[in-house]
Amino acid sequence: MTGQLEGKVALVSGAARGQGRSHAVRMAEEGADIIAFDLCDQISSIQYPMATPDDLQETVAAVEATGRRIVARQADVRALDSVRAVVADGVAEFGRLDVIAANAGIASFAKNTWSITEDEWDDMIGVNLSGVWRTVAAAVPAMIDAGNGGSIVLTGSTGGLRGISMIAHYVAAKHGLVGLMRTLMNELAPHNIRVNVIHPTGVQTPMITNNYMGEFLGEYPDYAKYFVNALPVENIQPVDISNAIVYLSSEAGRYVTGVELPVDAGMSQRV
Repeated sequence: MTGQLEGKVALVSGAARGQGRSHAVRMAEEGADIIAFDLCDQISSIQYPMATPDDLQETVAAVEATGRRIVARQADVRALDSVRAVVADGVAEFGRLDVIAANAGIASFAKNTWSITEDEWDDMIGVNLSGVWRTVAAAVPAMIDAGNGGSIVLTGSTGGLRGISMIAHYVAAKHGLVGLMRTLMNELAPHNIRVNVIHPTGVQTPMITNNYMGEFLGEYPDYAKYFVNALPVENIQPVDISNAIVYLSSEAGRYVTGVELPVDAGMSQRV
């Protein structure tokens, strides 16, 4: 049976673990070859352990186990030339680019908006908003040149749908993605390139299941109320987001563009 993304090439940022690895593997299962990259290093303002080169190699092995090909690089979404080099290597290898999954992201907390440090603010915006812009800016020319149309999916958050205390920098970045998506949708529609945002609830990944998160919730136990889902599940799985990306990037989603798609177990509508 032919996969939903057979013959396509997908770029995935933040691909070393968590949602990014899941996206790479799930799209490979559907027939796509993968261009993957991740920083694989620590950002000083982030208090939990970030992905490593070994994590990225695990992604490579998982994609190759599906029978598809992968070009994987260490690269920083905060450096445009770095992302351009990844795209150039991948397109040289595979000859085209059809899907962008702009997934790379970080998380941190502060007591309130005015206590966020400049480094915390700049790192958050640099990765979660500007990093998405850089990923798209580096990759879109290759999609246009290929002339095959395509799909761009930006990873938002329920924090892109409402205000949430103690994460103003994160919320600002995720709201910014919505404006970026809406503008790109209009600019890229003439090229038959679709652009959408997925807003996940809490996803079971190392970004939220770590000692830092546990210590924070121990200090502020009432904070968990902001992340209660309507459906009876604490966190969803990375593949739940990956499946939505496959849909948006497949023939089944060929006329879906400019959409904010919550994959949030009802969190954003819970009363």
